[in-house]
Amino acid sequence: MKQSFLMLLACVAASASIYAEIGPPPTVAALARGAGRVVVARVLDIQSRFGTNQFGDQLILSNLVLEVTETLKGPASAIVNLTVEGGTVGDLTLKVSDLPTFKPGDRGMFFLDPDPGGTLVPHDRGRGLLKVSTAGLIEGGSVTLDDVKKQVTSALGGGR
Repeated sequence: MKQSFLMLLACVAASASIYAEIGPPPTVAALARGAGRVVVARVLDIQSRFGTNQFGDQLILSNLVLEVTETLKGPASAIVNLTVEGGTVGDLTLKVSDLPTFKPGDRGMFFLDPDPGGTLVPHDRGRGLLKVSTAGLIEGGSVTLDDVKKQVTSALGGGR
């Protein structure tokens, strides 16, 4: 009995520490405040290549060329280049479970930060990439792009 109780206690403690490390998903406001740039953009082009991430892992990286339609935070620019993990080189494809995939023509809201080398990457990995459907909804939910833009603007105090 005592051994079962100790096992249960260990499982609860492990679960609590995992939750503390990961935590609840961030709000749009937290993403907006934490990111260096926030833009609404359309993907113009994607070029995938073999590369190395900041941890030294060799993998496929994709460079997305974004046509910015709206800048909500950070310097305004008509074109932004973003690097994400995943993509296809030849007949080899890497799908990254916590990152949405984009193709030319897709729209999204992008929360971005520079990596140590100055390349723009998603803020908080996949949480910083919100894909927008043709109906104007954030994919995976029923929230509209306009609703999210209002949340970002409110979190940033109404300005960039």
